[in-house]
Amino acid sequence: MPTLSPSSIAVIVVALLVVLILILVAVRAQRTRHLQRRFGPEYDRTVAAAQDRREAESQLQAREKQRQRFRSRDLDAGELSRFREQWGALQVRFVDEPSASVRDADALVNQVMTQRGYPMSEFEQRSADISVDYPNVVENYRHARRISVANNDGKASTEDLRRSLVYYRSLFDELLGSSTTDRLKETV
Repeated sequence: MPTLSPSSIAVIVVALLVVLILILVAVRAQRTRHLQRRFGPEYDRTVAAAQDRREAESQLQAREKQRQRFRSRDLDAGELSRFREQWGALQVRFVDEPSASVRDADALVNQVMTQRGYPMSEFEQRSADISVDYPNVVENYRHARRISVANNDGKASTEDLRRSLVYYRSLFDELLGSSTTDRLKETV
């Protein structure tokens, strides 16, 4: 069996290190693509808020793991109908009672999340859980919540309250699985 010279061993070690580095880079790139597809705009928001991309991606992976720990469920036809009726009533009431309607919208969205099986811990955890399944509307939920808190402090204008209701509606529709087509059918 031939023996390898020290320079041959060094070349082999360097080659193995290069291959290992290329594999690590490919794995990280694949993880990044997965998280970007899964979280959409929430990926960009999390990266912007974090110290660096690696920290942000770790946070998003932790959200995915947290989400796997609980089981969400679809709503049955009776629940869907009841929730849609409740939303319709609070939306109609908005004209006369915008502040109360926003409080009711917040409560109704929380009720739907509970029925769907989402853990109802503090708001930040709820929004993180929601971001895994509904990354395109979670920012609306955060905006709605901020306006709702301002409303509770008496610091929200009627226009703010209107926007809050629209933001809540976007998450409400996603939680109920409503599509634009479904909503058009309801109004016809």
